[in-house]
Amino acid sequence: MNSLRDRGKLPFNRIVSTLFIVASPIGNLRDISLRALDVLKSVSLVACEDTRRTLKLLTHFGIRVKLVSCRAANERKAAAKLTGYLNDGINIAYLSDAGSPALSDPGAVLVRFAADAGHSVVPIPGPSAFASLVSVAGAAGRTLVFDGFLPPKTGKRRSRLKELLDDGAAFVLYESPFRILKLLSDLAEFDSDRYVCIGREMTKLHEEFLRGSVSDVLCTLQQRPEQKGEFSVFVSARPAKEGRNI
Repeated sequence: MNSLRDRGKLPFNRIVSTLFIVASPIGNLRDISLRALDVLKSVSLVACEDTRRTLKLLTHFGIRVKLVSCRAANERKAAAKLTGYLNDGINIAYLSDAGSPALSDPGAVLVRFAADAGHSVVPIPGPSAFASLVSVAGAAGRTLVFDGFLPPKTGKRRSRLKELLDDGAAFVLYESPFRILKLLSDLAEFDSDRYVCIGREMTKLHEEFLRGSVSDVLCTLQQRPEQKGEFSVFVSARPAKEGRNI
């Protein structure tokens, strides 16, 4: 079996290695792209947010490759180490736990390190909770803001939420099952009639979409004994004056 340095190493007369930023399934493993699988089979090293989750994905598709952790807690240190591998001519793929790296996930620091070192950074597009939700939200508009997870502290969260609502554009948030009711309660306090579309457990067995006014969706969730799964929340633009559509 070839060593790590031999497998996937660039030709000796090239000095630029490639960092592939690979989108991974947000639930259903079959959402992985053929191109992503080709990349994962070809590289010498796979860096990832959680080696356990990525190992499950690789094992499912019969791919064996060395894994290196690169998560939020150690991203700068890991990025420096991985850049060293790139400098040695080793191609690397990076995956976050689910969806597209650097979109409310680690990855941005590694990309900057690799790019600043003169290496090629190539996106391998694919699954994204953000894009998946917007595609089924059923609300049009020219401007859309992605804000990921709001600050966990109540004051900062409410302040940012009000800023987003006052701005008037549609926006997308991510939220945990532990704070989804609080998020919707805050939204209802500021603008109970705003249209929302909430995706829960998207692409998974218990996938669900809830659509309607903030107050109606909040009422639906409050009737449940507990909240389960990960939530993505689309909030429509503020209705324009003079009858213009959102």
